[in-house]
Amino acid sequence: MTLEAMKDALDQAIDSALGDQRVVGTVIRIAREGDEIYAGHAGLADREAGVAIQPDTIFRLASVTKPIVAATALCLVEDGKLKLDAPVSDYLPYFHPKLANGTEPRVTIHHLLTHTAGISYRYDDPAISRGLENTDLGMEETFTRLAQKPLNYEPGTAWEYSMAIDVLGAVIAAVEGKSLADSVEARITAPLGMNDTKFGVADPARLAVAYADGQPEPVRMTEPYTKHNDDGTETIFSPARIFNPLAYQSGGAGMAGTAGDILKFLEMLRNGGNGILSADLINAGMQNQIGTVTRDPGMRFGYFGAVVEDATAAQTPCPEGTVTWGGIYGHDWFIDPVNKLSVMIATNTATEGSNGQLPKDIRRAIYDNLARG
Repeated sequence: MTLEAMKDALDQAIDSALGDQRVVGTVIRIAREGDEIYAGHAGLADREAGVAIQPDTIFRLASVTKPIVAATALCLVEDGKLKLDAPVSDYLPYFHPKLANGTEPRVTIHHLLTHTAGISYRYDDPAISRGLENTDLGMEETFTRLAQKPLNYEPGTAWEYSMAIDVLGAVIAAVEGKSLADSVEARITAPLGMNDTKFGVADPARLAVAYADGQPEPVRMTEPYTKHNDDGTETIFSPARIFNPLAYQSGGAGMAGTAGDILKFLEMLRNGGNGILSADLINAGMQNQIGTVTRDPGMRFGYFGAVVEDATAAQTPCPEGTVTWGGIYGHDWFIDPVNKLSVMIATNTATEGSNGQLPKDIRRAIYDNLARG
């Protein structure tokens, strides 16, 4: 591998995404063996005002929030304040969801971390904010409503992406006796020097405008903005939610931060904890924790994100053991323990930056050049 060839390929991938008007702006940070080998930024943070993306541009993180909150929960496990096999109701007395047949199963912290709790992201109660929509309701009000909805399956028997990490955030707040934001700051972001990553916006002047896929170019999100999905469902975004002090702090989608801060967090996981969390718990979180439960081909799930089990079936150049996920506002990340890589792709364009061509092109640029080395 020549580093220059990889950088050129990465630059070309970014130029293509901007030239085709698939993304408005992006910041990409890559570390290998502990050294940052690529720091690219291009495009606009605010297209209409002509404000350029900067290395320290702040993005609404959406589900990039999830692994940070998961790591916070594992810190409590390590301290003996939280047990992976304990029922959620031990910590949230109001949380007693039932199956459709009326029976109440055992929903554990492990089930929340792995999205195997029977919880969903789709409910017919508009007051149940999924972390993207705005709300004036707090955690207890929101999750009391959620607990009144039937679980979709017996916990542990299936995998479904869900509000489970939002519920986990409420557990953390209850156990710590303070806000989720304060717990995350004390356990993760402050020790790692992630000074721009918060449940809120560290500097509103640096916050990127949120855009959505569109033709011939991405569209600036309105407040709210409704995205019509290919499967007939809708996703409602509220770019203003991040400024609403009444909205519950969403463990699944509520933070804003910079690509550089997230790279610090990914490197902490790749390095086995860096004193923040034990290597044993990190290793457990980076491995398959759902057994043979089916999800996407070639993929399982740990505590931080999806785990590549079969790269061919998953159609990814990333090797087995890679942990990956993203955020619907336009982000993608992965940790490759084999090649000692941590990669953060941040954009302000949903959903091209999270599941469009850009993250695929970035992976190709990296692994094509690794293969030549």
